[in-house]
Amino acid sequence: METVGSGVLNIIKKNNGKIEQTNGQTIVVKKALVRNLQKYQEFAEKVSLTTDFNEILSDPEIKIVTEVMGGLHPAKEYISEALSAGKNVITANKDLMAVFGSELIKLAQDNHCDLMYDASVAGGIPILRTLSDSYVGDHILEIQGIVNGTTNYILLQMDEKGLSYAAALKRAQELGFAEADPTNDVTGKDAAYKMILLCQFAFGVYIKLSDFSVQGINHLQGFDLQQAKKLSYTIKLIGIAKKTADQLFIEVAPCLLSNDALMANIKNEIMLCKL
Repeated sequence: METVGSGVLNIIKKNNGKIEQTNGQTIVVKKALVRNLQKYQEFAEKVSLTTDFNEILSDPEIKIVTEVMGGLHPAKEYISEALSAGKNVITANKDLMAVFGSELIKLAQDNHCDLMYDASVAGGIPILRTLSDSYVGDHILEIQGIVNGTTNYILLQMDEKGLSYAAALKRAQELGFAEADPTNDVTGKDAAYKMILLCQFAFGVYIKLSDFSVQGINHLQGFDLQQAKKLSYTIKLIGIAKKTADQLFIEVAPCLLSNDALMANIKNEIMLCKL
């Protein structure tokens, strides 16, 4: 199975011709930080491998650092050091940006660097750039969305195939839709981090995970989906952020949706955000 790191490397190699035609620039991946050199020897012909992050920091030819390790630490320390060294950073680490985003953004500004994290929320849509570029002058009242593809796939398998929660989760893991440790996805934490970032862009507020209610799908059973179906409803894990007067209501939870609703018909691992 392709990992995020090798996937980035392969995408750059595959699309470098198009990138050069469009922007007049050629991207060269010079070094890759790994924990175990032997484990990644198959990539040694494509990129220079190192276990020492200082080799990347001290290399003046490296202008952009892409973080694909995930988690909070040591990702935060590496990104902070890269920005402080005057290097631009790209990350899709939603956990990190939701917790330390304001600090890292300020650090990037102070060092006149770019910190790009569009892919941290529904990267294939992409909603963050749309909010920052196209809606910057608009007054947004509400955001709703299916912002976690893993749970959407699991719920579909339970609903349409009649699988138990455990069986649907196992199938999602086998297909690569769910991580070996799916805790963040199934408890709603992944979706909650994404809603934190969406609120920053849509409403200009910085909130914490502890500021709002988060429920996942890990306590749902087949009976719940069967009962919903009898009433012509579908259950989806929905993130909601709604502005009312001077207050902001935020929640991540399984919701009943009418079968003719747009989000009720989003299938498999697909995500959807609507303003």
